[in-house]
Amino acid sequence: MKISTITNAAYGITVALTALAGTAFILSNRMASEERQAVEIRMALEDLGAQVETDAELRTDEARLFVMRGDPAHLSVFERVTEEEHRLEALAHRLGTLGGTEDEKALLEGVAVLADQLEEIETQAIEAYRSGEREAARATLFGDAHYTLHLKLLGEIGRLRKVIDTRTGLELQRAQMWSDWLGLTARILLGVTAAVFLAVLYFVLRRRVSLPLTRMAGVVKRLARQDFEVEVPDDPRHDEIGELTSAIRVFRENGLERERLDAERRRDLKMKNLILQLMYRMQACQTVEEVANVVARFCPQIFPELGGAFFIRDDPRTSLRAVASWDWPEGASARFEQDQCWGLRRGRIHQSLRGNADVRCNHLPVQEGISTFCVPLNAHGDTIGLLSFVSLSADVSTPEDDRAYLGMIAENVALATANLRLRERLTHLAVRDPLTGLMNRRALDEALASAALEEPEPDLTCLVVDIDHFKHFNDEFGHDAGDAVLETFATVLTDAVGTRGRCYRFGGEEFAVLLQDASSDTARQVADLVRTRAATARLEHAGRILGSITVSVGIADNRDGRKVSTVRTRADLALLRAKETGRNVTVYEDIGVEKV
Repeated sequence: MKISTITNAAYGITVALTALAGTAFILSNRMASEERQAVEIRMALEDLGAQVETDAELRTDEARLFVMRGDPAHLSVFERVTEEEHRLEALAHRLGTLGGTEDEKALLEGVAVLADQLEEIETQAIEAYRSGEREAARATLFGDAHYTLHLKLLGEIGRLRKVIDTRTGLELQRAQMWSDWLGLTARILLGVTAAVFLAVLYFVLRRRVSLPLTRMAGVVKRLARQDFEVEVPDDPRHDEIGELTSAIRVFRENGLERERLDAERRRDLKMKNLILQLMYRMQACQTVEEVANVVARFCPQIFPELGGAFFIRDDPRTSLRAVASWDWPEGASARFEQDQCWGLRRGRIHQSLRGNADVRCNHLPVQEGISTFCVPLNAHGDTIGLLSFVSLSADVSTPEDDRAYLGMIAENVALATANLRLRERLTHLAVRDPLTGLMNRRALDEALASAALEEPEPDLTCLVVDIDHFKHFNDEFGHDAGDAVLETFATVLTDAVGTRGRCYRFGGEEFAVLLQDASSDTARQVADLVRTRAATARLEHAGRILGSITVSVGIADNRDGRKVSTVRTRADLALLRAKETGRNVTVYEDIGVEKV
């Protein structure tokens, strides 16, 4: 039997006994109230009877004293008592409200009649006294008739009081008996209730609750310390303790599951944090190589059970090359063609799990029991590259959530790489001349401004080069031929300068060269080399020989306190002097003209 059934039954019995005891106490209290009420009625009726008897005596005495002495004060008292005849009426009404019987009411009516008769005799005697018949009045009040009637009235009043006293005494005795019996009953019921309560307390709490709970206390304490390895004993009973044991067993199982979920949650939070760090650092990268370095540093932390490589698509757009790798299998190719990867073919993640019959990518080494993942890097509608992963052991299987993280990482790497390439392309378009491939005037101005901000300013030499009579090529052979001349001279200029400086297309047929830490002799040598190679360069366009060109060169530097900010202007002035001198010459600022 379940504890709840036992306790509910005991509770019902206890409530019933308590209710009976309470009812007995209430009835006992009511009997006590009736007892008190009987006493009050008895005392009230006693007071009323005594008052009537006193009034009768007082009225008779005052009437006699008046006829004896003639004192008006006695007459006044007599009249006042006479006017209180309503006392009898009030007595009759109160007797009815106080539970008076018919006999008592009849006796009271008889008393009233006798009182009226006695009052009539006394009133006649007083009137006779007032009329001067004093002796007659005295004879009437002191005569036998008056005396007999007065005694009869007092006797009826005594009889009425005796009857009332007898009735109220019986009522008082009955109320006392019931009050005592009901009080005893209530105490007996309370004793039985206490006995039932103690019996249930011993049977339920000690045998069915306390002992099993003592056995379970150690189990619960170990569970409270997160020790879910504790074994919960079986309890075959089908009561609440058995259900509690089952609940503790379920709690232990849930605790084990919660520990597993907590471990997964901590791992998930760690991975998300590492992915965020990866994303933040990729946003700060300035080159694709830096992105590859960041990916190679963080991917082993995010997926320690996976090795991988980061491949970028080259300009021919048919092959991919590895720019970073970590824990990559030996023998895996660092460059492969696009059609060798099923992920790139399909444009989505391609996975070949161990035991899976799916096809493997040809660019990955064949190893039985190893899972592979190829994640294309797509951004702005174009395929940028590939992230390829392999499991480091046959026991590792990547969960579904990890594959989602692989896709998230690939998306962010693709966006970062695409944005960097786009920025490089925009930067190239902003600082490069589209015709010659040399840096443009904007790049020249930025280089001079940057050098002007350095403390101290670096030694900088500027060469401004102009193709002599360039308009002749446009007029005679057309603008396309002129463009071919510019492209050829740009190549000549770049080869002649080499690593000693940077070349710029200043505008039209004018070019500039910046040499850093170059002596004046070196500057003149570079200028002479440019002029010599330009004069010997082979110019042709559309199968036509265009002839040869000559160039004029102006040179200036920032030595002897001159400023970098004015070096290009001063070199331009030197070029103007070279043209005025007759062209195909080199003019070094403040030095003079130097011909070939």
